[in-house]
Amino acid sequence: MSDGNPIIHQATRLKIMASLNRLGPNASLEFTHLRAIVETTDGNLGTHLATLEKAGYVEIEKRFEGRKPQTRVMATPSGRRAFTEHVAYLCEIIETGGQS
Repeated sequence: MSDGNPIIHQATRLKIMASLNRLGPNASLEFTHLRAIVETTDGNLGTHLATLEKAGYVEIEKRFEGRKPQTRVMATPSGRRAFTEHVAYLCEIIETGGQS
């Protein structure tokens, strides 16, 4: 059994990746919508997104809608793959009770 993905394993980052993974391959979520789903603060979400972005698991796009700034977040193909592998790891733990 592998050790899973330490970046995705953290609870907030797992929620972020699960939320983004539910979307289509090229779809993104607006920062405030993702914050509401994950139920965290702006600063906490920003910190976790920076970790995921550094790992290459998410892309963050900052743009303007009219005069309002908007930040959108999308899972990368690498992030989707890492999430799928981590979910398989978690399922293996559930199925085997953590025994190799």
